Amino acid sequence: MTNKNNLPILAILGGTGKEGPGLALRWALAGYPVIIGSRQHEKAQATADELNSILESDSIQGFENGIAARKADICVLTVVYSAHEPAIKSLKDDLRGKILVDATARVDFRNPIPPTPPSAARLAQTVLGDQVRVVAAFQNVPAAALRKNLDQPLKEDVLICADDPEDAGEVIKLAESVGMKAYYAGNLDNAVVVEGLTSILISMNKHYGSKTGSINISGIDKA
Repeated sequence: MTNKNNLPILAILGGTGKEGPGLALRWALAGYPVIIGSRQHEKAQATADELNSILESDSIQGFENGIAARKADICVLTVVYSAHEPAIKSLKDDLRGKILVDATARVDFRNPIPPTPPSAARLAQTVLGDQVRVVAAFQNVPAAALRKNLDQPLKEDVLICADDPEDAGEVIKLAESVGMKAYYAGNLDNAVVVEGLTSILISMNKHYGSKTGSINISGIDKA
């Protein structure tokens, strides 16, 4: 895969669901080399082909999750909460030496109740060990907004949690590359609160008949 802009290669693991394809489109448009990962290579390639047709390019590739992880510099996990633990365990060796961005919010859409500690990202870090640098991000970004108005920046704010602020900084760059505002929000234990915000947004979206409710931060000047 060519990388003319010297940007990190991104693999979106479990990238055939609701959120992954939208993130893939946005990052590919920003110039990042993007790989879609799935448990089945055929499914990953089909999603990559669909996205490439939207972009009128061949910049996105599809591979089985493990291969996608090994090919990437930064991996983004976008699986449903019930698949989180199995995915983490199965990819432990493939993720060595990588940053793993965990976008998991352990919230059931049908009954959106905030999860209990530890956060999904803390659970992932415990399983993966210190050979992987886990960062929690994008749990509150509405999937419906990602694929709309691709020619416009996303007006979303993202809370990013990591035990190492430098790792968070790498993910802040990813968010900012597609027009989001991103803020370091403390270590991985804080991410359980960010997951809980997803339950609030789901409840509000249902009540007000929306699909694009999100969060915005005020009172903090990043300049």
